[in-house]
Amino acid sequence: MDIGLVLQTDPPARLLVERMRRAEAAGFSHGWTFDSCVLWQEPFVIYSQILGQTERLTVGPMVTNPSTRTWEVTASLFATLNDMFGNRTICGIGRGDSAMRVAGRHPATLARLSEAMRAIKELAEGRSAVVDGTELSLPWVRDGALPIWMGAYGPKALELTGRQADGFILQLADPYLTEYMIKAVRSAATAAGRDPDSVRICVAAPAYVTADDSPTALAHAREQCRWFGGMVGNHVADLVTHYGEHSGLVPEALTAYIKDRQGYDYSHHGRAGNPDTQFVPDEIVDRFCLIGPPATHLARLAQLRSLGVDQFAVYAMHDAIETTIDLYGSAVIPQL
Repeated sequence: MDIGLVLQTDPPARLLVERMRRAEAAGFSHGWTFDSCVLWQEPFVIYSQILGQTERLTVGPMVTNPSTRTWEVTASLFATLNDMFGNRTICGIGRGDSAMRVAGRHPATLARLSEAMRAIKELAEGRSAVVDGTELSLPWVRDGALPIWMGAYGPKALELTGRQADGFILQLADPYLTEYMIKAVRSAATAAGRDPDSVRICVAAPAYVTADDSPTALAHAREQCRWFGGMVGNHVADLVTHYGEHSGLVPEALTAYIKDRQGYDYSHHGRAGNPDTQFVPDEIVDRFCLIGPPATHLARLAQLRSLGVDQFAVYAMHDAIETTIDLYGSAVIPQL
């Protein structure tokens, strides 16, 4: 199982680059960032520094969207980085949440996302693609490779992921929901005539390593990671609006916890102590995140790996970023 690191592009960028270098030295395989250019700094500028100061790390957004940049611009960004540093980029993509809503726009439709994934991949790998009715190509691309991994929760998004994407990003680490959604993705891949095992699986969630499993240590870790349930809750609220609360199309193990959700201020997005996420119960924090001493992390990761997960990406938005990187490097990654 690969281990990735997810960071926000907060200034100073120098610190993020240093943390990605630290992660590579600790054995992490991927360096991911958020992509909301109003809330944080522009990630593609920073990717060039990460790639220039590392040797093996694969770098990309978790996740970009079809609307912030035109598709040929997104493809050219990836292709340029690949030309400079070897094919070491990856495109995580979804409909768009914070990047779109902060700017007063709506997330893209799945149809638009499908078109974007196809065009970005074709252009970045040196083939032609139709963008808004015009056929384009990047004639300077040579031997380009760009995996497209799609973030999804709902049934239609899971179907699109299995039908088209190179990988599936699931932003929660609950084993029951992981198994449920992997089955949906792989069933869709099979129905589309694809090898279901060719779709790579990435689970992404906060990880907080404690010295022990005392109530005090676990309580602090939960408060540092509670924000994640609120972030996931934005997507869940969309699903409930679209499909209904008891439709049977979305598992209640995912939707039930947002009943007391009141709203969401994106100025606190992805931050420990987010005041809009107090509705998230401890049970959800424990299910969605990895919290506890190294043995607890290893047990959950072994369970996820048995379900077919290829990568666990650590969301490190808490007060122990370097400690988490180091402890994963010394106590978790060697065991995997």
